[in-house]
Amino acid sequence: MRLGFGLPTFGPAANEVNGIARFAADAEKLGASSLWVGDRLLTPVDPSVGYSPGSPAIPDEFRVAADPLAALAVAAAVTGEVRLGSSGINAPWYPPALLARALASIDVASGGRLVAGFGSGWSPEEYQAAGVPFDGRGARLDELLDVLMAWWTTNPVEHRGPLFTIPAGHVGLKPVQRPHPPVYLGAFGRRALRRVGARADGWMPVWWAPEAFPAAQLTEGWATVRHAAEEAGRDPAGIGVILRVNVAAGTPVTVVAQEVLRMRSVLPASEVFVDFTFVAGTVDHTLDLAGSLLDLVSAG
Repeated sequence: MRLGFGLPTFGPAANEVNGIARFAADAEKLGASSLWVGDRLLTPVDPSVGYSPGSPAIPDEFRVAADPLAALAVAAAVTGEVRLGSSGINAPWYPPALLARALASIDVASGGRLVAGFGSGWSPEEYQAAGVPFDGRGARLDELLDVLMAWWTTNPVEHRGPLFTIPAGHVGLKPVQRPHPPVYLGAFGRRALRRVGARADGWMPVWWAPEAFPAAQLTEGWATVRHAAEEAGRDPAGIGVILRVNVAAGTPVTVVAQEVLRMRSVLPASEVFVDFTFVAGTVDHTLDLAGSLLDLVSAG
């Protein structure tokens, strides 16, 4: 199981000048296998939906949020081997042609190290700020994925759908990875899980340290993905799993290591990455935690 880390794109650490570049370069030296970004636009003063089920609150850390595409580009420039992923970009916020171009550019700049992870988000206020309808976001994501596939794999590129129109045009910049960078989807709802099985290269579930919900939710979700793949005529064995582990405030790194190691028996994840946003307030602290976790997991 490979172990990666979230880049410091949220909270006080995201305000540190050159912090993303320094973290990326140093985390690679420590032995991280991958580096990841999330996607937040703003924290509403009066949110209609909270971050956690049953709670109206949104963590203060999300009040500071760096652009995920810019962060991936910075990390690509200062690293040479680690995979660079998004978990996940809230794809419906973005014009699909612009998103396709940006991600292709990052894959080229990194020499083919991009993992394109997408979600549909949960905040109506962020959708309003992005100028995109909150309703119908699932259909918007589906068609956006169609555009990405066309943009990355054909030339000239053309797409005509109910939401987006791409007139036939020459697009010569293609990702290094062929036919395209792996596309992973974050999902917990049944319809979203079925989308993973029907069309994605992999699933990106979320876990918490310490445990915040029964692990059975992960295994049941994975079963839904596999069943949907079979129904779509796909081989479930070809669908990957990359697990995100969010660390709750005040959690010792030893507990994080225990949860990471426990996940080996829960999901067939090829990669686990840990996000210390709610624990570490500086880049140096995040690097210290990452180094300690790498040592503990290696010893376990």
